[in-house]
Amino acid sequence: MAPKADNTEGIVLNFVNEQNRPLNVQNAADALQKFNLKKAAVQKALDNLCDSGKISFKEYGKQKIYLARQDQFDIPDTEELNRMKEENVNLQEKLNEQKKAISEVEAEMKSLQSNLTMEEIHAKESKLRKEVDEMEKKLIKLREGVTLVSPEERKAIEGLYSEALNQWRRRKRMFRDVWDAITENSPKNPKEFKEELGVEYDEDVDVNFQSFADLIQHGKKRR
Repeated sequence: MAPKADNTEGIVLNFVNEQNRPLNVQNAADALQKFNLKKAAVQKALDNLCDSGKISFKEYGKQKIYLARQDQFDIPDTEELNRMKEENVNLQEKLNEQKKAISEVEAEMKSLQSNLTMEEIHAKESKLRKEVDEMEKKLIKLREGVTLVSPEERKAIEGLYSEALNQWRRRKRMFRDVWDAITENSPKNPKEFKEELGVEYDEDVDVNFQSFADLIQHGKKRR
């Protein structure tokens, strides 16, 4: 049920004064739909309020722009404006502090949510204790001189290691033969040619083939 004419004008007047900005009839009608006011009723109320001098209007072509009467509002002087500006700055600082505090609380909450629960902590502790016990048992065996690698595993590893050394030795020899054939009739100085190509011998990078070969003999002596 739509409000009576007097009530309609009162609602429209309050709205115009509260907004205190230029409004056309469509602005007002859209905002006042919650009061079950139709556009025609709002238009009539605005015109009546203008006729009675309670609000003012300006015409722009066929459109009317309605305004609250400014003489009804207290206009602050310069001192009051400065005080309001200062108060606004203080309020803004407090707002920023509140935002910072809220961000810190949110970060703390997120951190707490990412932490382990007591049940998860106990489970992790149990797993770590089991791992420590297993490591301590291995350490005891090592101290007692017990071999943790089976003879079969040791033999297989030594076989792979020996094959790798043989490949290393073979490829070194193949490279030397090819290199000697290339540099024998080359007008370039072999050392300068090697640096130009970026070739590096084992000794250039402090690698000693014999020290790796001795590891097998050293291992056999320990058995």
